Amino acid sequence: MRRRAADFRRPPRRRFSVWIWVLLGLLLFCTAGFILLVLKQNQEYQDLAQHPTLVRNGGTLQSAQNKLNLTKETTTSNSYARQLLDQMTLAKAYIVIAKEHNNHHLAWELASKIRSCQFLLSKAAMRDSPMTQNEAEPLIKSLSTLIFKAQDAHYDIATTIMTMKSHIQALEERANAATVQSTFFGQLAAESVPKNLHCVNLKLLASWLTMKELHEVTNETKNSPRLVDNNLYHFCVFSDNLLAVSAVVNSTISNTDHPKQLVFHIVTNEPNYGAMQAWFVSNDFKGSTIEVQKVEDFTWLNASYSPIVKKLTETDFQGYYIEGSKDLNNEPKFENPKYLSLLNHLRFYIPEIYPHLEKVVFLDDDVIVQKDLTPLFSLDLHGNVNGAVETCLEAFHRFYKYFNFTNPVLSSKFDPQACGWAFGLNVFDLVAWRNANVTDVYHYWQEQNSDGSLWKLGTLPAGLLAFYGRTEPLDRRWHVLGLGYDVNIDNRLIESAAVVHFNGNLKPWLKFGIGRYKPLWERYVNQTHPYLVDCVTK
Repeated sequence: MRRRAADFRRPPRRRFSVWIWVLLGLLLFCTAGFILLVLKQNQEYQDLAQHPTLVRNGGTLQSAQNKLNLTKETTTSNSYARQLLDQMTLAKAYIVIAKEHNNHHLAWELASKIRSCQFLLSKAAMRDSPMTQNEAEPLIKSLSTLIFKAQDAHYDIATTIMTMKSHIQALEERANAATVQSTFFGQLAAESVPKNLHCVNLKLLASWLTMKELHEVTNETKNSPRLVDNNLYHFCVFSDNLLAVSAVVNSTISNTDHPKQLVFHIVTNEPNYGAMQAWFVSNDFKGSTIEVQKVEDFTWLNASYSPIVKKLTETDFQGYYIEGSKDLNNEPKFENPKYLSLLNHLRFYIPEIYPHLEKVVFLDDDVIVQKDLTPLFSLDLHGNVNGAVETCLEAFHRFYKYFNFTNPVLSSKFDPQACGWAFGLNVFDLVAWRNANVTDVYHYWQEQNSDGSLWKLGTLPAGLLAFYGRTEPLDRRWHVLGLGYDVNIDNRLIESAAVVHFNGNLKPWLKFGIGRYKPLWERYVNQTHPYLVDCVTK
């Protein structure tokens, strides 16, 4: 076979020198030694943690172990503290049973031993070291003897279980009663007007009665053509809360580029009409138009026309709120006297109140506007009447949570899984409303529910039925709810919201409102107004 030329031959294999092999051996030996040293130190540290020794530091003996963690000690199954706590729990149960059987001497003995156990546990906690066998054993034995004595007195396990079960049931009933009472008191506080706000109303009412120039400005506003100009942006608010409405108006104006193109239609009641007029006439709202009316002037809205007005005037219906419901199964929120106010139901009569308008944005009085709302007027509702944010991300906002679907009138026409939506920020196409006769649909369902068999109280269930199939879902960022009860709303969600809603009892103008959200509302209240300053300071 022919050999390759010298240039193409494979180079000869090189061998490692003896010194390289020696160095590699030494490196491996050092590595192994280092690993063994680390393992040994780790083992010594673990032994020290499990068996603490006393080390000398500056002539004083100190424990190498950390301070005693009594909580961890009581959760360890073989610790003396855990044994004492278990026996104390059983002894407390036998004290209750012994007292019920008039065996007061045994109850006293058990209580005495329990106090001794508590003293020993506190002593161990104070000195930061676990209790010893010599300390715990006498108490454990004596307490065990008393427990056996209780068992010999026919306080067997079955008796203990039955007695404790009855006590648990009694505690549950007390807890439920306390919860209902707490809800009732919270709701009662939410319905009340703080003294300083009431003071402002009285001062404004005095101004309205004495300053005739306020009446002249009001008459000019009533005749303004801007109130019926559909080229402007119209908002409506129905409320008897002066500062709440003012915050809604201020926040809406502050977050728009053209406040002079905004028109606010406010409806209140007779007692608050003068104060409301005086406030909005005497303060500057950047050129926007503000109309204030009182619901008592809507003479067409009477019992012969509206089923809800007829219901509100019924003696039994009023007594339900004035005297309170006798049905203990009723939720307290359904006994809120706000349902007696016609202002709460005016949202279903907006086309009749404003017959010349074509589109309005409805705002509740417990909302704050954070972004420009004028783009809502150019939204395409696709022929629907109502634009609203859906709330069915939570299961309890489905239709079946609002209505009694055992009634065939409902079950044959509505989907129990249909998605609910929220009042508070709503875009209403009044032309489509009138064409669909939505108010007549609302009247029909109010008549069907005259006996309260379809749903309980509130305006939302009636709205869900009246606008069923006529509601256009809006982006969730337009309307964020829950600031009146939920303390854990994501800050990013609040910051991105066009409108935040303080629905719930914890309103921002109340002292017990959620402090985290209060600044969102307070920044739109004129804190420097003389009446406010005077009422707060005095």
